Amino acid sequence: MRRGMSTLVYARRERLHPGLLDKMVAGGAEAIEVFGARGHFHYSERQHVREIANWFRGNTVTFHSMHAPMHGDDEFGRSGAPPLNIAAVEKRDRIAAMDEIKRAIEVAEHAPFQFLVQHVGVSGESASGQKMEAAMTSLEHLRAFAKPLGVQVVVENIPNELSTPEGLVELLHTTHFTDVGVCFDVGHANMAPGIAHAFAMLKDLIRTTHVHDNHGERDEHLWPGQGKIDWKETVELLRTAPHVPALVLEIEGMEGEKVAEKMAEAYGRLDV
Repeated sequence: MRRGMSTLVYARRERLHPGLLDKMVAGGAEAIEVFGARGHFHYSERQHVREIANWFRGNTVTFHSMHAPMHGDDEFGRSGAPPLNIAAVEKRDRIAAMDEIKRAIEVAEHAPFQFLVQHVGVSGESASGQKMEAAMTSLEHLRAFAKPLGVQVVVENIPNELSTPEGLVELLHTTHFTDVGVCFDVGHANMAPGIAHAFAMLKDLIRTTHVHDNHGERDEHLWPGQGKIDWKETVELLRTAPHVPALVLEIEGMEGEKVAEKMAEAYGRLDV
């Protein structure tokens, strides 16, 4: 399984630059997910996109995926901007969300990447038929926009009622979007309904992953081994997926943390 790493580890503190990507390579990353947050990776700023595209062209590491923007501001929503929500009931809110996400997808014109990781709804959101219909419409637009650029949209199991394993299966089967897959988030599955159950439901749809640890109660995004997940069992399960995914570490980093060393330790624990 390929060793992947998300730039989330730096996203809340630093603007993305080649030096940070070099650290990920030093830690053993073979595939990188760029976290699409304006204050970290400004996907609408031509110079910043060119800088990151040039780095990928000069390295053998794969630009594996882009995490779709979750906020439209430069401060992770701290400015008071509402979260981007493709399942919003109000059409104008959905359009605003899709317009922002499309700007991130357009990066593929200059720096090709394989997957766009997309949330359906926001954390803690309740489910309704109206929201599901809204999500279906949004996904139809996003996949149509992404496909000519060589990008596959994948939806992620997150802690809300729309994005349970059962909810995602219903969404994709109802829409018949055979070209939309799933980003299997191990940490979120550990919170509920459990990794084995979630994997059994989503196994055939998994195209990529988010790998992080927790204690089963809240979304901590810890390094593997810092929580309670059985990583030997989890990696063995993932190896049985029809499309064996990259293991993409998605960690909430801390100031001063030696990321390359922590990455190497994590890959050793995961036996990849």
